[in-house]
Amino acid sequence: MMKANNLVKGGSFLLSEVDVSTVFTPEDCTEEHLMIANLSESFIDQEIDPYDDVLETQDFTLLVKLVKKAGELGLLGASVPEEYGGTNLDRISSTLISEKMIRCSSYSLTIAAHIGIGTLPIVLFGTKDQKQKYLPLSVSGEQIFAYCLTEPSSGSDALNAKTTAVLSEDATHYVLTGTKQFITNAAFADVFIVYAKVDGKHFSTFIVEKKFKGVSTGAEEKKMGIKGSSTRQLILEDVHVPIENVLGEVGKGHVIAFNILNLGRYSLAAGCVGSSKWAIELAVQYGCERKQFNKTLTEFPLIQKKIADMTIYTYAAESMVFRTGGLMDSARRSLNLNIEDHANQVIKGIAEYAMECSMNKVFATECLDYVADESLQIHGGYGFTQEYKIERIYRDARINRIFEGTNEINRLLIPNQLFRRAMKGELPLMEAVKKLEQELVTYIPSTPDEGVPLLQEKAILNSAKKIFLMVVGKTVKQFKQQLEEQQEIIEIIANLAIQIYAMESVMIRTKKAIDKEGIIRAKQKWNITAAFTQESFAKIQHMAKDAFVMTESGDELKMTLAMMKKLVRYNPRNLLPVKRQIAARIIDSKKYVV
Repeated sequence: MMKANNLVKGGSFLLSEVDVSTVFTPEDCTEEHLMIANLSESFIDQEIDPYDDVLETQDFTLLVKLVKKAGELGLLGASVPEEYGGTNLDRISSTLISEKMIRCSSYSLTIAAHIGIGTLPIVLFGTKDQKQKYLPLSVSGEQIFAYCLTEPSSGSDALNAKTTAVLSEDATHYVLTGTKQFITNAAFADVFIVYAKVDGKHFSTFIVEKKFKGVSTGAEEKKMGIKGSSTRQLILEDVHVPIENVLGEVGKGHVIAFNILNLGRYSLAAGCVGSSKWAIELAVQYGCERKQFNKTLTEFPLIQKKIADMTIYTYAAESMVFRTGGLMDSARRSLNLNIEDHANQVIKGIAEYAMECSMNKVFATECLDYVADESLQIHGGYGFTQEYKIERIYRDARINRIFEGTNEINRLLIPNQLFRRAMKGELPLMEAVKKLEQELVTYIPSTPDEGVPLLQEKAILNSAKKIFLMVVGKTVKQFKQQLEEQQEIIEIIANLAIQIYAMESVMIRTKKAIDKEGIIRAKQKWNITAAFTQESFAKIQHMAKDAFVMTESGDELKMTLAMMKKLVRYNPRNLLPVKRQIAARIIDSKKYVV
């Protein structure tokens, strides 16, 4: 068991070489993990899919009934301790459940909101009495939970909430007044996790029951996608909430909100990986059946290229998600279960990888948007009709870039987390920048042998990390304390970090596969890694150049660009045959396989 002080630091991958043994990959899943995945998949196929079309019509009576059915199988208690009726599974198990559940569209969103952001606040921050009262009912599905943070006037700016809470004169309850917007599960939820400001100042969290007088919901929102789910306003009119229903400490609601959102972002990314795999499967199966000009669609090279690119992108997202899940599980295993502040240690473990959770969310949601779009394109005109499920996947996918903090907000959070940790002394960021500056004075470029598996990819990754540090160093030097105002450059820093995390996750996953199975059996992974690394590095060069132009000019800029050019020397591979091989494997299997 790893010691807490030996855990991988969040964000440290940007500053040093990563120990391959610390990276969890999908291939590391145990028999127990696979059993949970199969159980979830079977449940969806047998119990939910037959009602799929009915659920899309917002038959909430049926929806609630099927949520309870999931409870009977133990699928709602993965993150709940056993003493409260849960199964207390690890993060990877929860990831697999999220990935498999996604094939039931809006039903999966209902489940995710209930077991994730709806229930986890009580799991992580609830008192023993609160846990005993609410968690068993959550696990069984007898009560459904909802998370209420957004308001009509505050979305990303969540701390600017207008909902108020005033302590009664006898100090027995708080009176809540306000409106929450876009609340998933609102129509049938029994318990709401509500954020409000005590005396209009202290951002706090409350457990509000539907049966409390003054609780009501608005009309269903008419949405672009996720139509089968419930999305309404939650209206609170002088709602008397007992003081024992305060969750956590008064004035510390932001601690709950932000940590729950971190987990929500991670789970959302896992679901997007599942949807991307599904969209690839639908595209390939349709392409193998549909004929044009006496050929199936999958015989056309341009369609093969689309299939390959969809697979490459999805492989990267999947690698990132499982790597991050493994990190959080390692943090959890390092805890001393007997310590009094166990909950606080769990929360610290979540916060440790807040940056990685945001990177997962951004990359995976944009992966799904790309894959869904290309899958619909392969379907042609039929993809634009409701007869084919890709039309629904395409519509449903769009909300993910808005859920759990927009991708723009998450891109601002990534560098913010990085710089904050550096200022606290938790990451030697600026020390790494200074070390690189000294190294570049005498740097002699070399071109790695492209014939040795992953040698060139590793060299590219190392160069990418150097370029990242160059960008950080130049921008900090130029803008200093005003850097926060330069959102365009902050976005570039975030995108560079995301690409590097994706490249490294892909490369390590493939290295582990080659070491275990040999290059022949891992050929698909190697091809994917070669293509993804080369194309990602091209993006990194372009983004870095933009950043340098924003921070420097004249001879200084010329010197910086010349130095970057030294760092990008490699022999580019012809990706045409590589991508055709990738596509051929997918077409032969008629689904996503690596």
